[in-house]
Amino acid sequence: MTTPPIDGIDRHNQGSVKTLAVRLEPDIHTQLVLIAQLRGSTLTEEIRQALAAHIAQVKANTDLVSQAESAMAEIEREAAARREAIASLFGNEQAEAKPRTARGR
Repeated sequence: MTTPPIDGIDRHNQGSVKTLAVRLEPDIHTQLVLIAQLRGSTLTEEIRQALAAHIAQVKANTDLVSQAESAMAEIEREAAARREAIASLFGNEQAEAKPRTARGR
């Protein structure tokens, strides 16, 4: 058995998949292995299917959608406040892009 990479990135499929170590109670692990064997699948595929089903269920949760919209609104408010603070600190002249001048070249 190989040790998963510390950063979670699979070096063989860099960028396409990430490795996640999950600690399971022995009875859950045994049941998942049995399910995979009965289905002719793998433990990894069973976990992927369970995660996909969980994500689909979460996406259908209207309360969570509402929370996500609130979080997005808060991010926009914070970004606007930071833009305003930067503009206030440096003034409008600094906020506009100034053309660079070549020095000594």
